[in-house]
Amino acid sequence: MLDLRLIRNDPDSVRAGLARRGEDLAALDRLVELDAEQRTLTAERDALRAEIRSLSNQVGALHRDQRADEAAALQEESRALGQQEKDLDARCDEVALAVRDILLRLPNLPAVDCPDGGGEADNVVVRVEDHDAAGYADHQRVPHWEVGEQLGILDVERAVKLSGSMFVMYRGAGAALVRALCQLAIDRNVDLYEEVRPPTLVRTDTLVSTGHLPKFVDEAYHLERDDLWAIPTAEVPLTSLHRDELLDEADLPRRFVAHTSCFRREAGSAGKDTRGLLRVHEFDKVEILALGTPEQAADLHAEILGRAEGLIRDLGLVHRVLDLCAGDIGNSAARTFDIEVYAPGVDQWLEVSSVSWFSDYQARRANLRYRPESGKGTEVLHTLNGSALAVPRVWAALVETHRTPDGTIRIPEPLRPYLQPYLVGDGPFR
Repeated sequence: MLDLRLIRNDPDSVRAGLARRGEDLAALDRLVELDAEQRTLTAERDALRAEIRSLSNQVGALHRDQRADEAAALQEESRALGQQEKDLDARCDEVALAVRDILLRLPNLPAVDCPDGGGEADNVVVRVEDHDAAGYADHQRVPHWEVGEQLGILDVERAVKLSGSMFVMYRGAGAALVRALCQLAIDRNVDLYEEVRPPTLVRTDTLVSTGHLPKFVDEAYHLERDDLWAIPTAEVPLTSLHRDELLDEADLPRRFVAHTSCFRREAGSAGKDTRGLLRVHEFDKVEILALGTPEQAADLHAEILGRAEGLIRDLGLVHRVLDLCAGDIGNSAARTFDIEVYAPGVDQWLEVSSVSWFSDYQARRANLRYRPESGKGTEVLHTLNGSALAVPRVWAALVETHRTPDGTIRIPEPLRPYLQPYLVGDGPFR
């Protein structure tokens, strides 16, 4: 969440940052009003408490002096003030909850070097690697759902029978390819990132910590009986690994990598292309995440982007990197680079990784702090993450890009060690 002290001390900069996102500033105005009211109420309540304590001391002294009538009069006055204090305290709590609710819903401020813009059309293309729209043969222009059905490696029809629309099922070599992609992404990152297998179901405050709640409640799967949520990404549990803990600066940065299933309702996907693997409710993903100091953040951001892009490049997939504008970055992000792969069968650029720096926004929600080496006080951490590899769209682009004239799939060299049993005989992979 945003720093309330920044809102108090420099409201103009906060207003300007939110305006860059295209945010309605009415919520910020209301927050400023409520914060002022809360401070006034707190001061009045504390003054009453001090007065009540003073009266209590006077009552005690009067009783010691055997002046019961005077003590009784002061006790009556104290009881009246006590009711006022109780009412003020209740109002303080009510206003404090309203302040927190607005803070939890306000987005992060875009970084200074985040490009200006109102939406997707204003994103900046940083680089495009090896794209030649006219360089694809007809056999590569077949959509992955047709290729998958022909080869028996993708079974959408039965997945829908089992679970409903926007669920898919991989079979045989197709399932092995999912496993191989995830294992490759893990193996490429465990040199520096600690491997974690976090729970798939988390508590409400874990989703609040990353900013997925309360704003995006309609996108999440909620198990109401147990008040647990299915994670939309491993970012959620990884961010909270050190929630409410105090780390030493000497132990930073902390880096984690995790392979999990991810669940998203995709409630806002009406009108979007949902065929095949383009938009699904459940998918496998390998996430890399880092916690660091503000000074370490820029290098960590570049590091995560480099690792994610390097893996896509080594899989032989045409891709591009976008610097997202202020109007298109995620709610919690300050700066985001998207990696998109080109899928020739559907003739689309598909986002496969968002590499984001969240400044201290998530860390304030999760109470992630560190003790500086100077030993003076504590500071708020910065969080960063990105998809090392998200399966569905990478799987789709790989199957379309590497389809051969005879209809089989040529497996890129980095994946071959994981798929040896499927590279022999007359199977779908070559």
